[in-house]
Amino acid sequence: MPTVGRMTAITSTAYSRDLGDELRRLREKFTGLTGHAFAEQLGWDPSKVSNIEKGKARASEIDLVQYLLTCGRDTGYFEAFRDRYRYAFDPYVVTVPDNLRTLALAEAQAKKITSFDVLSVPGLVQIPEYAEALLASGRNTPEEVEKYLRWRMERQAILKRPNRPDCRFYVHELALQLQVGDERIMEEQYLRLLFNTHILRIVPMSAGQAVIRMSARMLFSFEKLVPMAYSETDLARVFAHDGAAIADCREFFKWLDALALDEGQSRSVLASYVSNLRKDSDEPQPELA
Repeated sequence: MPTVGRMTAITSTAYSRDLGDELRRLREKFTGLTGHAFAEQLGWDPSKVSNIEKGKARASEIDLVQYLLTCGRDTGYFEAFRDRYRYAFDPYVVTVPDNLRTLALAEAQAKKITSFDVLSVPGLVQIPEYAEALLASGRNTPEEVEKYLRWRMERQAILKRPNRPDCRFYVHELALQLQVGDERIMEEQYLRLLFNTHILRIVPMSAGQAVIRMSARMLFSFEKLVPMAYSETDLARVFAHDGAAIADCREFFKWLDALALDEGQSRSVLASYVSNLRKDSDEPQPELA
């Protein structure tokens, strides 16, 4: 057991980095101090503040009390933050769907992202109209649709960076066949996939039922951090840093790679979907009696 007041160095996780970044933002907002000046005020070594804010070291409860009280936060805030922080370094972390920051931060730090979706186009390559129609089709309130849409579009900024992550998107053909919004939206979404993604691999319907039963997932590789596997449902988001989970996710994508169409074949399939939509729109509609 670590001694009271001493921080423990440990492998960081996506959640520990998220919560560490939350502490940094609190420091900057409520004290206006640099990390070095903040460390002096607490009587800490500057590296201690840096490691805690980067999620590279677990702060003790006393550290958190001192940090948050110096930021002007009350005991209620400390207790709520401590309840979240106690799980920050676990190899598996489950968060509620409303947690929007942890995934976005992982995407922003990633060097490579590999993803698989069965029922929808991946969020990183959704056009706004498709994303809005998809979000509105569920049980979200208008306010939630607006919030989630804004977050989803902001996430896509990482694809416009000069040092953007290397992305490989595996999309099941079922996602292309399920209409979201109207035909115009679907056509624009097909075109986005056709011309504005990194590497797109379509998993055809002929791949069989086993693939359809698999959950959507992502695998993140980082330059200096341990890899992370990610999956989500409408109930929770799961972030896994456990070695077995990472190995299983890599084996899954290796299996998927053998089933998916290659890049050229995938683009041909997308082009056919666009052509079929345009053909249908050009056909004369039957007149009503």
